[in-house]
Amino acid sequence: MEETYKREGFFGEKLIVIPSELFAPHATHPLAGRLFPTDAGFFPEASHHYRKRTKGCDEFIVLYCIDGNGTIVIPKKTISLRQGEVFCIPRHMPHTYYADEKHPWSILWLHFKGTDADFYPVKNCEKIMMDHPKEQERLQQLFDLLFDALEGSFTVGNFIHISQITSSILSEIYYKEKFHDEDVRNHAFTKAVRFMHAHIDSSLGLEEITNYLMVSKSYLHQLFRTYTDHAPMAYFNMLKIQKACRYLSMTDLQIQEVALKVGFSDMCYFSRRFKQLMKVSPRDYRNGSV
Repeated sequence: MEETYKREGFFGEKLIVIPSELFAPHATHPLAGRLFPTDAGFFPEASHHYRKRTKGCDEFIVLYCIDGNGTIVIPKKTISLRQGEVFCIPRHMPHTYYADEKHPWSILWLHFKGTDADFYPVKNCEKIMMDHPKEQERLQQLFDLLFDALEGSFTVGNFIHISQITSSILSEIYYKEKFHDEDVRNHAFTKAVRFMHAHIDSSLGLEEITNYLMVSKSYLHQLFRTYTDHAPMAYFNMLKIQKACRYLSMTDLQIQEVALKVGFSDMCYFSRRFKQLMKVSPRDYRNGSV
């Protein structure tokens, strides 16, 4: 590329980086460290914007084009990103992206990581279209809220707030029901996840989910593999453990009560599943050994 191409330095840009040493004390906090941004920004009319990472980077990268257009290149795929479209580059994936020469993009962007990233289909490598003005407005407002929080204090309370905003941004992109959503697979997946959330306290089985959606088991497996990289029941268990983490962190419920609230009647089985996913026991998690 010519020397005129650049990574940053655009008129009116916003670029915020969280120094790792400032976040480190809160990285293991159950409400702050499971999903967090490392840096975020806004590049308006980013003429000559160009970025290449031959080995990818340690974070997932969300690029939201609010005007103009640009190109993203990943292994075996080239994506043209236009106004209203969002793309997430998976962590560690080699990539290049650059603004169009005639109509350079204006992009809101976010680098993030954390174990809760697996709850979102961030590895699909598919564009998401925010095709309604209200959707676009909401997403831009969430980015503005994130920028304000990132420029705030470095307290644990603010880092929890930052984590929650990041989660809201990803939910807005991936899980918010679209105004003009004609993607049947996405609708079925959203419906399945909502059904799981509504029955988080039960021992819901695969057959009950397929009967509710009126689809085959093989179709449901394919659907969840496409959107989450997990089998349906494995994903359901992840949702249960995520809910259990919240109960353990935010309530005084006994661990056995928490197990029952997320659909586990067998306390030993709950503890095994919890430790398998969280790498610590429920008791150690509650005591902060994470």
